[in-house]
Amino acid sequence: LGLALYAGSLCAVSGAAFLYHDYCVIGAGPAGLQAAYFLQRAGRDYIVFERSHAPGSFFALYPRHRKLISINKQYTGKSNSEFNLRHDWNSLLSHDRRLLFRRYSRDFFPNADAMVRYLEDFASLLKLQVQYNTAIIHVTLEKNEQAWNGHYFILTDQDRKNYKCSCLLVAAGTWVPNVVNFPGSEYVEGYETVSINPEDFAGQTVLILGRGNSAFETAENILGVTNFIHMVSRSRVRLSWATHYVGDLRAINNGLLDTYQLKSLDGLLEGDLEDLAIVKDKKGKLHITLRFYLENRNISAGIDSITLPQDELDNFATRAPYDRVIRCLGWKFDFSIYNRSLRMMPGKGNIKKYPQIKPSYESRGTRGLFVLGTASHSVDFRKSAGGFIHGFRYTTRAVHRLLENRHHGVPWPSTVYPITQLTNSIIKRVNEASGLYQMFSVLADIILLRENATAFEYLEEYPTGILAELEMQTGRKAQSGLFVIIMEYGRNFSGADKDVFYYNRAVGEAQHAWQSNFLHPVIYYYKRLPTEREMRLRPPDWPLPRPDAIHHIVEDFLTDWTAPNAHILPLRRFLENCLGTDLRNFFAESCFLFAFTRQKLPPSCQQGYMTMQGLVGSQELRQHAVQAGLLQDYTHTDFLGDRPPDSHDGSQEQLMRDQGIPVRPLQHLVNAKDE
Repeated sequence: LGLALYAGSLCAVSGAAFLYHDYCVIGAGPAGLQAAYFLQRAGRDYIVFERSHAPGSFFALYPRHRKLISINKQYTGKSNSEFNLRHDWNSLLSHDRRLLFRRYSRDFFPNADAMVRYLEDFASLLKLQVQYNTAIIHVTLEKNEQAWNGHYFILTDQDRKNYKCSCLLVAAGTWVPNVVNFPGSEYVEGYETVSINPEDFAGQTVLILGRGNSAFETAENILGVTNFIHMVSRSRVRLSWATHYVGDLRAINNGLLDTYQLKSLDGLLEGDLEDLAIVKDKKGKLHITLRFYLENRNISAGIDSITLPQDELDNFATRAPYDRVIRCLGWKFDFSIYNRSLRMMPGKGNIKKYPQIKPSYESRGTRGLFVLGTASHSVDFRKSAGGFIHGFRYTTRAVHRLLENRHHGVPWPSTVYPITQLTNSIIKRVNEASGLYQMFSVLADIILLRENATAFEYLEEYPTGILAELEMQTGRKAQSGLFVIIMEYGRNFSGADKDVFYYNRAVGEAQHAWQSNFLHPVIYYYKRLPTEREMRLRPPDWPLPRPDAIHHIVEDFLTDWTAPNAHILPLRRFLENCLGTDLRNFFAESCFLFAFTRQKLPPSCQQGYMTMQGLVGSQELRQHAVQAGLLQDYTHTDFLGDRPPDSHDGSQEQLMRDQGIPVRPLQHLVNAKDE
């Protein structure tokens, strides 16, 4: 009994030692700070754990050569702040105008030190709840039926202090270096520790393992001082301008491609790194061979006893010895701190460096655990910008809105408009929205139609991957059909092997809009919400299931979709066909005419003229309408009865013909007036 009481007291003390918060965020990088901002604005109980003494510790070291590849465009010719975020790839979302990245650097490709300063100010100026010098070393679950998700998350730091939370947001990024083990890999230097002083490579021959931006960044730094540089990777080089994926090779780092193709000694090779082996000779030179040559051989016996490829093939590409071999293979997620009870499993194939998550960014293994930032990139890897600040600042906001609805009963933000504003609302968003523009094919605007299509509800930047769960995830109802607005590239325009500069690469005519290659708006119409089965069985490379109707707004060289004939008119007619109504706006005279000639008035007349609403006319407005043929010129006629019954030609007859109404004289109206 004494032992039982003692054990119980220990459990009580242990339970009291837990520091509880509703939300725990691991990592104070850009994604962690962005999540903290939204939680703080909503008044939620949260804490951010950061292992370093300051936020953004990753950027204090990387990129090693200090130049970011995220653009920082100072001028766009526009004053619209939402539009300008399309070309600001570094700022986080906030209400504070001081926290725009252009105030920290004027460079188009900024120095990483500016990002460190920016993140420090973001955390301090907004007074975010960040606990520094706290490294979370273990995460496990504690079952509890009263918890939000049926369990609590128990976090332990380096000082064995415990924390408990109901919802866990993992924003720790991918920071563990990718390492390939092969015979002789101990001679390889890592990107994270290699010298960044070009003089240390003067007169040397260098082999770089990898073909991403870190590999080319390293090559660019030493290109002018080395004998030559060779680069080996299992896949061919992927240029971002061809793939339209910002994580592929950017032009700022591709100097080695010039020297390779112009035969200035440097070169690129393809091969599986796990098949390689490195042998060091007595002079310290590194020789590349293949693993199978070393089978049943003793490397320590010396290079003379080892068969090299050039012994059998005298023009073997890498027969020249190297002075240094550098590994630049990127990073992966740290799975080591998560207990097996959380079932945090790596993805498969080319996304194995990321944890498995749903399109809602929630872990596939544990409810209530969400992955944010770079580590969430498996949702849109090589498809969109979710692994970078200018992408995950929007996906983080989307996750926050999902959590607000799930745990606090706050529906997804929306705005209700009359149906007459449908065309204008879409045109405004596709010309301004930065979330749609950056997270193309991943985030979408949703338009929920009200009964009889008299009004609609507009939801911004909802994840397309969970469209079937929209009612549950947002607290909104989709009972009368919906439109989904996303941005897309052409289906066959992006790829490492694509020629994106061919002569007829762009289209300009509205009738060929479906063949648009460059980023352009696409509107999907569904008479009902797609099911989960339809989402799973959607066509390959389609972000959404096959709709009841689809409309492409033709690509535009200026990304300005406001042309009346090329952009707005085809969109309006598409919407009218889907809704079976007339979305044009009419003058009062036309509405008056329709009231006597049609059984059903256009929505603009129903919601405007018939309710005594609308703009007060002026002489300038009337004159403009007359010149455009929209109104009859009454400057020489005072009364309708002063002219013959058949004298009304022009605009009224044409307007009726446009509506498919038989043209007949208004004799009965004239007679009524005479009486």
